[in-house]
Amino acid sequence: MKIDLKTYLDAVNSAEKAKNDKMAEIDELFRAGKRADAMAKKPELDQLKAELQSANELYVSMRDDAANGSGSGSLAPAGAGALDVDNSDLSIGMSAKDIANYSLLRLINAVAESRSNPKAMDRAGLELEASAAMAEKLGRRPQGVFVPWDIQISPVANRGGALRARNTQNVGTPDEGGYLKQTQLLNDSFIDILRNKMVTRQAGANVMTGLVGDIDIPKKTTGSSYYWIGEGTSPSKSTMKFGQVAGNPKTIGAYLQLTRRFLKQSSIDAEMLAREDLASCIALGVDEAGLHGKGAENQPLGVQNMTGIGSVLGGTDGAKPDWDDIVDLETEVAIDNADAGSLAYVTNTKVRGLLKKTTKVSGEPGFIWEDGELNGYPAYATNQVKSNLVKGNSGAVCSAIFFGNWSDLVYLFWAGLDLIIDPFTNSTSGDVLITALQDVDVVGRRVQSFSAMLDAKTS
Repeated sequence: MKIDLKTYLDAVNSAEKAKNDKMAEIDELFRAGKRADAMAKKPELDQLKAELQSANELYVSMRDDAANGSGSGSLAPAGAGALDVDNSDLSIGMSAKDIANYSLLRLINAVAESRSNPKAMDRAGLELEASAAMAEKLGRRPQGVFVPWDIQISPVANRGGALRARNTQNVGTPDEGGYLKQTQLLNDSFIDILRNKMVTRQAGANVMTGLVGDIDIPKKTTGSSYYWIGEGTSPSKSTMKFGQVAGNPKTIGAYLQLTRRFLKQSSIDAEMLAREDLASCIALGVDEAGLHGKGAENQPLGVQNMTGIGSVLGGTDGAKPDWDDIVDLETEVAIDNADAGSLAYVTNTKVRGLLKKTTKVSGEPGFIWEDGELNGYPAYATNQVKSNLVKGNSGAVCSAIFFGNWSDLVYLFWAGLDLIIDPFTNSTSGDVLITALQDVDVVGRRVQSFSAMLDAKTS
């Protein structure tokens, strides 16, 4: 049975309209001085918010199933076909046994020991053969060693739980790796971890993985026309126009240092933790690029620097954000008829702290940031949102606040995770430095879907 995702998106839009109508009704009561009547409507608003959240979660689930091919005969949204990637085209054909036997740590140890024992590389025969096969599949040579696509998308069987590690890992220090010997970790694949660590992904951004070559993504550049027609007559064709936004690889590097004792004394748990830390580091860098990327100096173009997004100004030298600013961010998107989809606010922890202490209306109850929401929409805080922006004579103290339909932000990840293993830089201590190179880009399918306040002061 084919599943039309438009049905689920329509349900989200309907629930969102009902919530917004109720909020408008409550705001009108407040303006009329009928505070008791307005507060009496709050349970109805809470119910509508819950219904919107449920509708959105269902849509996101069905959308992801469609994108991943896990839905039974599910259909991707209109226009998404150009984004589909067939993972089987990237597989090098590793068997379940080979995937289970593949070891990143064995590869790292083999390279590290090959300085004094060239035959040590023989122990990493499976990993080196897989890298060579991946290079042939991609038509290019790695700078170090390719991690095959089969490994990147495969979870480790019979593992559970979660444990974070610091960048420099040491078995002798419990919270830097010492707990690993008896701990089972992670059922997610490298790609799953990378997606889940991105705050903009949590807000609704799309993530496309396993790409090969440049890609053009369709975007709508004008609105549709509509007509009323009589019986027996045909409607005129819409003047809707479509364009293309190009994505091409930019390379981000993530760095990890592994101590000799960590490599020698830990098991597969350590390997999975190292994979998680690499994925987390890449995710943080990509998140920041999606928000603030310059579109130059080998960086993707982030929302802040996209031409045509909505703008809310605090003041000549910046200003503390208030309720009007938060609503104006929504309005900037709504006036372009872009206030639909995965709408959310994204800012940093400094702004979150301020807004949790700032009332919507002076002297009235109700803070701007409550229950993980701003203005009735989900709100996310990450320190990848800058707090050192400059406005006028403010100095580097201003923060950014973003609002938008994050599903119109698309992250592109190319196949070919490239690991450079360096046993030389810290050879006296036996530590090994790992640099992971990942090709990435960020594209905005519709710039009108976003707005930003870039001069928010928090003190």
